[in-house]
Amino acid sequence: METAVGTTAEQQTPAGRTRPGHVRTAPWHWALALAGCGAVVATALAASPATGTPVPLHGTPKPVPASSAPDPAKAQLPLDCGPFPVKAVAGLTADLGDGRAGTVVAAHCAAENGTPPDAVYLLGGTADRPVVLATLLSERENLTVSRLNLRSDGTITARAQGYSSDDVPRFRPDISLDLTWTRKGGGWARTQTAAPISVV
Repeated sequence: METAVGTTAEQQTPAGRTRPGHVRTAPWHWALALAGCGAVVATALAASPATGTPVPLHGTPKPVPASSAPDPAKAQLPLDCGPFPVKAVAGLTADLGDGRAGTVVAAHCAAENGTPPDAVYLLGGTADRPVVLATLLSERENLTVSRLNLRSDGTITARAQGYSSDDVPRFRPDISLDLTWTRKGGGWARTQTAAPISVV
């Protein structure tokens, strides 16, 4: 199942944020990003409404109507965008195996220029009251997501591109990664491999 990349949704960021969301990271962040192949996202995928404890996930993931899944336009995504709105650039909705609809969304700050990096979040809750269950990719890694997919085994995949330094032109990324998130305990484990660079 593949997302329809290009559909967008916007939200206003909470007041009081001042740092522009398109600020680039220093080169040392890349060392951390590229070394994070076995990093575990230490956030529970689902929690019991009564106790807040992780709920084991079983079953086969299946697509669900977007209208019944958490709406990213109504979520308070934890992006620091200052005066700019948050824009969802790609997403997928599915029952990830726990019997409840979830949304995986890639979003960035809708800055007026530049190439703002994306973050990827897993949303739970309801269509009208979505909550962020996990941050799968932080905007601090300075990557732009071009594709999100959900495999039949429940693995989430993405293609992302970025820059090895601030000297690389923004129109010609020199790093391309295939990202994979698999369930591990109550969270998600991420792996990544180098991918061909798309020439625009």
